[in-house]
Amino acid sequence: MDVKGSLKSYFEILRGERKARYLVTKEVRVSFDPEASLDELWKIHDLGMVGGHEEGDKTLLDLKLLISERILESCHLCERRCGANRKEGEVGYCGVDAVSRIASEFLHWGEEEEIIPSHTIFFTGCTFSCVYCQNWDIATSPQSGVPALPELVCEMITRRKMEGAKNVNFVGGDPTPHIPAILRVLNHCRVNTPIIFNSNMYLSDEAMRLLEGVVDLYLGDFRYGNDQCAKKYSDVDRYWEITRRNFLHAKDHADILMRHLVLPAHVECCTRPIIEWVAANLKEVRFNLMFQYRPCYRAHLHPEIDRYLTTDEMMDATRLYETLLKDV
Repeated sequence: MDVKGSLKSYFEILRGERKARYLVTKEVRVSFDPEASLDELWKIHDLGMVGGHEEGDKTLLDLKLLISERILESCHLCERRCGANRKEGEVGYCGVDAVSRIASEFLHWGEEEEIIPSHTIFFTGCTFSCVYCQNWDIATSPQSGVPALPELVCEMITRRKMEGAKNVNFVGGDPTPHIPAILRVLNHCRVNTPIIFNSNMYLSDEAMRLLEGVVDLYLGDFRYGNDQCAKKYSDVDRYWEITRRNFLHAKDHADILMRHLVLPAHVECCTRPIIEWVAANLKEVRFNLMFQYRPCYRAHLHPEIDRYLTTDEMMDATRLYETLLKDV
């Protein structure tokens, strides 16, 4: 697989041959009434995505931010669609209120070679409850960390760029509940750097639309090949349908670097169907088959995954990848 071809726009931004998508979106002029209904704002948004109005007094990124803040009044940024009024202090499944918080930020050298060093910004809280979560301390503590003040985070991004960061990598937990904060930050920024959304890909369709013209690279996890495993280990419904839908949506608007973490005893039920689907539907995507699983957090409650991968499991997964995906 031609990695640079599969991440074409990402590398073009790195080389300075094109602007990061969020900078382009900030140049699109639109006009809207901040008091208009959400339906009306979406209509203006969709028109803006295909071309703005030269005389508009606001930007398309302004509009995306406003819509995201409206969604917080009955939150449906992820497909749990809990309806919590986060603006009034209510919290849903993720536990995140109206204030997004950052657990840490640093130059990360442990990611894929195409994206290192990556400026990772770790938000607290998550839309999943993975029993084997390696970042369980921040995923399960949504009220920890420091508030993501736009000016402060922009200073971080600018400084890390000067230190050699190739990109900005919004992660968690999961960054989905923090989309309003991310848009607010980017509305203050001017740095031409690729924007990475490092996610479990359980976003609502509305959230995916908001990220059009903002995200340059989806660093997306594809964990499970069926709904039963997703429910058992991450407490999530309709996983197979929603994740596939969002990867297909992402393909039309950004580059994708897809990760699949192989789980013990799950090569046939999860790894195989995922690789088969990707080979049939997303042949051009950069795919990372990962063997870094280690039993942690509450994995001990599930004996079948309370262990490391065997050599046979790693070999079986590798054969699937090489047979179905490597040379497509």
